Amino acid sequence: MVRSRRVTSRDVAEAAGVSRTTVSFVLNDVPNTQIPAETRQRVWEAARRLGYYPDASARSLASQRSGNVGVLLCRSPDRAFGDVFLMEVLTGIHEVIHPRRYHMLLDTVEDVTAPDAYIGLVRSRQVDGLIISGPRTDDRQLRGLEAEGFPIVLLGRLPESGLCQVDVDHRAAARTAVDYLLYHGHRRLAFIAQGPPVYTATQARLRGYIEAVSAAGLPGDEALIQYGDFSQTSGYRAMQALLQRSDRPTAVFAGSDLVAFGALAAVRDAGLRIPEDVAIVGFDDVPMASDVTPPLTTVHLPAQMLGRTAAELLMQLIAGEEVAQRTVLLDTHLVVRQSA
Repeated sequence: MVRSRRVTSRDVAEAAGVSRTTVSFVLNDVPNTQIPAETRQRVWEAARRLGYYPDASARSLASQRSGNVGVLLCRSPDRAFGDVFLMEVLTGIHEVIHPRRYHMLLDTVEDVTAPDAYIGLVRSRQVDGLIISGPRTDDRQLRGLEAEGFPIVLLGRLPESGLCQVDVDHRAAARTAVDYLLYHGHRRLAFIAQGPPVYTATQARLRGYIEAVSAAGLPGDEALIQYGDFSQTSGYRAMQALLQRSDRPTAVFAGSDLVAFGALAAVRDAGLRIPEDVAIVGFDDVPMASDVTPPLTTVHLPAQMLGRTAAELLMQLIAGEEVAQRTVLLDTHLVVRQSA
């Protein structure tokens, strides 16, 4: 039996049209090498095509890196892993880092104000960079890591932060959702936020709701604003509270599809019709949004693209490359179905 020859870095260099040194620098993520992104992509594609796998121990010694990317979800474990949208985001991250031989270390943290909420991942050199989903305004550890220059990309935005940030315009997207309900004649509109106001995305979506209602000349009513906790159950309870009012809303904008699913169930259980009695618009456009009854009108967010973009930026930071655009905002659009 003839054993096939092992693919070497020389083979990759010839296929990519570069030197073996360039191949080594790219595959080992050696920082400050000033190798163009196009050349890096060509090397990675050649390595994948030929089935070349650099030795993990040699790579670690050469680059002094762990080969791990930390992904931090600022939620409790049950809220994080029950969120289909976040799972789509993680898929996008994996699509970028896996071909580069990086592994994902996934963690959750509900209380970012704890003394060692997640900074131990960095101090123990378990990860070469962090992607943080759901940044919060009270996260002081994050400010410290930013000052140290540790590679971090936020999935979300923090005001006055110089970190790389990947997000959507939550305020504008929320206005689009509420404007749609206003256009269809609703004048008593409620908002069920996806999470507590300490999350910047919650704040931005709330601002969009308030701005749209105010621009329509409607009086603000704090009783029409409820806060969920990233769960379907919280959406159900918030909707129940709204329906118990004598002047119940005729329409609801929910800050996430998961919260909207709970609101849909509460309206049905109350014996009311959707959208005739209460119209509901969600936010995220998770895959099951089109399968619920009735299919959910919602704001579409490019979940996997958010993950891919964040991961690409983090790979550049880890490699010591200059990042031209540190804040990236992806497009959203309203998907009209039958709930509103």
